[in-house]
Amino acid sequence: EEVKEKIQSYNSSVTDKLKMTLNANGIYTGFIKVQMELCRPITVQSSQSQGRCAHSNNETAFYLPDGCVNTLHISSTNTVREVIEALLKKFFVADNPAKFALYKRCHKEDQVYTCKLSDREHPLYLRLVAGPRTEMLSFVLREHETGEVMWEAFSIPELQNFLRILDKEENEQLQILKKRYAAYRDKLEEAL
Repeated sequence: EEVKEKIQSYNSSVTDKLKMTLNANGIYTGFIKVQMELCRPITVQSSQSQGRCAHSNNETAFYLPDGCVNTLHISSTNTVREVIEALLKKFFVADNPAKFALYKRCHKEDQVYTCKLSDREHPLYLRLVAGPRTEMLSFVLREHETGEVMWEAFSIPELQNFLRILDKEENEQLQILKKRYAAYRDKLEEAL
């Protein structure tokens, strides 16, 4: 009865037609919006390679544009881990779901607080309690920020790309050092 009242209150406040529905078994369904704030490129499978082994030649890596928001229809039983997996599956993202985390962003007074959600939390319940206004609560998908890099979560092509980038940076730094010491040698020879 309490959930029914909360859903009725929620639905009366909705302005974008994304209402919640209470089923006879007590499980309710609804929509959440998730903002994608990804710093690294994501790997996307082409539609022909679905179901085949991951990391085939039918994959493309690209950066998502800033402020990209996706809407998911989920149930009250869905956990954060399931929401992340569903979001990645919806857009054919081949990357390991363990590389990502879902955060809640709350606005209180003039402050914005961002908090990582645990894998067992239920985002639709959080949405119901907070109400439909995204100024009060919004969801954000980001890469894990553990400080430790989870190398096993990356594909072979991604790891090879990291090595190429490191080699390029190493060569650039080497060239800068060589130029600096060549200029220093020229000045010494000139002084002699």
